This record gives sequence, structure tokens and C-alpha cells, in this order.
Amino acid sequence: MRALTMGVEEEFLLVDKASRCPSDRAAAVIADAAAELGEQVQTEFFAAQVEVCTRPVSDTAGLRAELARLRRTAVAAAEEHGCRLVATGTPAVPPARPLTVTDTDRYRRMARAFDALVGRYDGLVCGCHVHVGTMDRATALALSHHLRPWLPVLQSLTGNSPFVLGHDTGFDSWRYKQFSRWPTVGPAPVMHEAQYEAYVGALVEHRILMDRRMLYWYARPSEHVPTLEIRVADSNADIETVVLVAALVRGLAQGLLAEAERGQPPPEVSDRRLRAAHELAAAGGLHGWGLDPFSGARLPAGTLVERLLARAAPGLEAAGDLSLVEDLLRRLRREGSGADRQRAALGRCGRLTGVVDELAAATASV
Repeated sequence: MRALTMGVEEEFLLVDKASRCPSDRAAAVIADAAAELGEQVQTEFFAAQVEVCTRPVSDTAGLRAELARLRRTAVAAAEEHGCRLVATGTPAVPPARPLTVTDTDRYRRMARAFDALVGRYDGLVCGCHVHVGTMDRATALALSHHLRPWLPVLQSLTGNSPFVLGHDTGFDSWRYKQFSRWPTVGPAPVMHEAQYEAYVGALVEHRILMDRRMLYWYARPSEHVPTLEIRVADSNADIETVVLVAALVRGLAQGLLAEAERGQPPPEVSDRRLRAAHELAAAGGLHGWGLDPFSGARLPAGTLVERLLARAAPGLEAAGDLSLVEDLLRRLRREGSGADRQRAALGRCGRLTGVVDELAAATASV
């Protein structure tokens, strides 16, 4: 079985130490962190966000070490500038003032072109993206078609954004709802490479998108590295959850890539059913109801997770990750998702500032 590398991009929120509100200090924090991390630390759309990117790795131990190194450096840089690094899909404590768009030409143009979509108090979202590869665009597209029915189940493991504007949304992942404002956010379309290039070119030509980097499908060929990028997970403070999701993505991809390269057609699953499955995954998370995209049956999310594990098992075993993933899934079920932990923190301390404190501590605990 062909060995695939993997990598992760994590988006973090910066919060003020005193108020725990989003803090527009990313430029200074990134400048400090870049002395050690170079281009592995980057800006994001809002000035209260920091993104870090691992190098490609071949094993989960190497991935965890990379994630921990990046987090430690970013946490220290944030502390130097009076703020804390927080891994969460949405801010638990809302902004005290309108959010500031990062001062780059591209982000300023995006803010102007999509002003109606940019929530100045509720638009900040942080995701965790998993890359697998190396592969060309045609291969990445074929693999994305085979992966798309499994992505709602992966999403159900990663909900970590229950709060927005100071209120509990009832969703495990409100980031899913917020991010869905933007064009192309949703299941990846099924099309071969020539169709894909023509379609994307038309989206940019007709100004539905500003540029190709605004392709936000849940699975897409990356525009800057030769990988397939999976974009369904919230940013999670628990580093083991990040490792779990990356290993599952790689395990699934290992097995499904062989089918794609043999020319085996992907499952016929409608976008409508996939969107419904993603909605349920965002709402109920690990302990709610899910939708089987293959049959349309409404099933407990835990049942769908077991099916996901069984489908990924050959790839996980080939990579030596099966026992680790089984252990991490048991731990996640026992301790709860990120959203479960945020709600539990609110129950213990009775205030959202306490939720932020626990998130910051967990983000730094690597």
C-alpha cells in the first residue's frame, strides 16, 4: 500500500489576558514566532488569528512532535505580547469591538468584495486542515470523490465551537454555520480535472470567488502544495484530537487511493444528502444523531464512527496507527468532544472567561 505523508494547518485565536476577548496582536505575535518558525507561522483573515503549518511527516509520532513544537512557540510569542493562544472554532467571549481584518492587500480586497459576509462581531472562525500527499491534481480530485461521504463522520469528532456572541448555540460546531456564509463552502463537487479547471476558472472570472485560494470545499486539491486538503474540523485545544483526525484522514486516504487509482467509480451520494449529514454532525457531534450518506438512514453518530474506523482500518494498520486510533477514540468518547469540554468548563466556573482560561491551558498543554 502506497505510503502517504500528512500535515496539519491549525488556526488559533489570540485573546487578551485580562478581558479574554479577541486581541488584534497577531502581527507582533507572528513576527516573534517567525524568528524560530519562519513560514510555518502565518497570518489569517482577522488580526486576532494566527495560523501554523506542520512540515509533511510520515508518522503520527512525528506529527505530534511538530504540532507541539509549533504550539509551544506560538504560545510563548503570544505571552510576550499580553495575550494567550486559544484553539477553538469560535470565540467563547465575544469581541469587545468590531473585528479588524488583517492589513494585507489580499485580505483588504476580500473584505471589500465580500463585505456582506464578514461578520464584524461573529465572523471569526478557526479551523484545522489536514493535508495528505504528495499527489497531482487529477489524483487529488479522484481521491476527494471517494473521501467525501466519510467527511461528515470526521467532522462529528471535532466540534469545538458551541458558543457565539456569549451564548450557547446548541451546536457542537457553530463554526460550521458561520463559515458556510462563504461561497464554495460545502461538499466537493465530483468532476474530472478538465471540468474542475473550467469550473474554477469560471468562478473567478465571474467574481464569485476573488481567486483560486478562496476554494473552500471540504476536500480540495491544495493550491499551494501538491496535496489533498481536508477542511471539516474545528480547531481543537486537545492536541490528541488533532492527531486522531489526521491519522483517520490518512488511514482512509491510504485505502481509498488504491480504489481511485484503479479507476473504481466513487459512491453516488447526492450533495443534498451530504449537506444534511454535515449539518447533523455539526449539531450533534460525537454523541448526537448522524446521517449515513450511503443509505440516507438516521443513525447514532457513534455507529457511524465505528463504520468509519472499519473502513479506515486497513490503511491505519498499514501505517501502524490502528491501535493508537482505537485508544484515542476511546479517550474521546470517555472525555467528550471539545464542545463537551467547553460546556463542562462553563458548568464548573459559571462564566465564559473561565471557559477561555481552560481552552488556553489545554492549547498550551503539549
